[in-house]
Amino acid sequence: MSSPTPPASPRFLTLTQAAEELNVTMSQIYALVRSGDLVGIQIGGRNQWRVERSKLEEYIDRAYQRTAENLKDLPAALPGDTA
Repeated sequence: MSSPTPPASPRFLTLTQAAEELNVTMSQIYALVRSGDLVGIQIGGRNQWRVERSKLEEYIDRAYQRTAENLKDLPAALPGDTA
C-alpha cells in the first residue's frame, strides 16, 4: 500500500505567512516588500499582498549568500565566542 501524497504547498503566501516562515515581524516583512528585497504582488484593491513561495526561497538564498560574504570580513573569533 502506498502512502498518501502530502498536500502541495500553496504557490502564494500571505504576508503574515511569509513573516511566520522567516520568523520576523509584520513590520519587517512590509519593509522587505517595500524595498524590493522580497518580491510581492498586490491582489485586488484591498491592499492584499501575496508572496510567491519561489520568491521567498530566492530571498532566503540571497540572504545566505550575503551572510557568507559578510562572514569573510569578520575576525576568526567573534566577540562573545567561548570556543
